[in-house]
Amino acid sequence: MPIERLDKLIATSSKYTRSETRKMIQAGRVTVDGEIVKKIDSKVEPTNCNIEIDNLSFCSKSNIYIMMNKPAGVISASMDLSVPTVIDLLPETLKRKNIFPAGRLDKDTEGLLIITNDGEFAHKMLSPNSKVMKVYIAELNSEITEKEIQLFKDGIILKDGTKCLPATLKIINNTTAEVGIFEGKYHQVKRMFSAVGFRVIKLKRIRIGNLQLDKNLPLSEARELKTEELQLLCENYS
Repeated sequence: MPIERLDKLIATSSKYTRSETRKMIQAGRVTVDGEIVKKIDSKVEPTNCNIEIDNLSFCSKSNIYIMMNKPAGVISASMDLSVPTVIDLLPETLKRKNIFPAGRLDKDTEGLLIITNDGEFAHKMLSPNSKVMKVYIAELNSEITEKEIQLFKDGIILKDGTKCLPATLKIINNTTAEVGIFEGKYHQVKRMFSAVGFRVIKLKRIRIGNLQLDKNLPLSEARELKTEELQLLCENYS
């Protein structure tokens, strides 16, 4: 297994600069396998030791893949000075340099959001060519019918003339439907329903590809994807 300098490892795999990392180590805020380490040039084997910063477990992976149960009221962006972002909700232990939401959910939309620092992974997941379906639960202002199912299957034409790819629509109850799309146009699900005379009251994403939103993950919280979950997410285009 590769041996790395502790300060370099932390700075490379976290939001901290090299200078900030060195100060934390020298201040005794970093432990390796339960022992305080104050030498900035200490060598560690990342895959075979437990590193903690301020008593919180530190993940030394260069790429990180996070599942968030996004709440309404925050935007899918890396930074915004006027409103809270999904990155602001992350615990410090999951934050990295250049981390970003892979795709977006509207400010008032809830549910499954993937956050990562792996640009190639995000591009593949979001590309319509990869055929990764995004599935939503939509609560509507009036009763859905079999007619709308066929319209979605044929491909909705938005009010501006844009033709959407064929989508799936399943009736859950009179005013609630499950929608599956392969694209990510601006406000797409809302605009699709608007084009056929409906208003979306509430929208929640529950699945991307074969990856389901963890039902035990509370709203506003996030965690790393498990290996098998990442495989589920990637198997459409791997």
